[in-house]
Amino acid sequence: MAKAAKTAIKTKDAKAAAEAKNWTKVIRAVRSPKTGAYTFKEAIVHKDKIKEYLAGK
Repeated sequence: MAKAAKTAIKTKDAKAAAEAKNWTKVIRAVRSPKTGAYTFKEAIVHKDKIKEYLAGK
């Protein structure tokens, strides 16, 4: 049986822990113009800026 994932952030500063939950890992597929193959770009983006990141090229 697998271990349960712990979602609590362990830190001494509760304010920093609350701020950390506002960030999201975004993975975007980008097509290479040369070969036509897809590669993946990863970025850590604030949750309010996700749509702007995905809209930009």
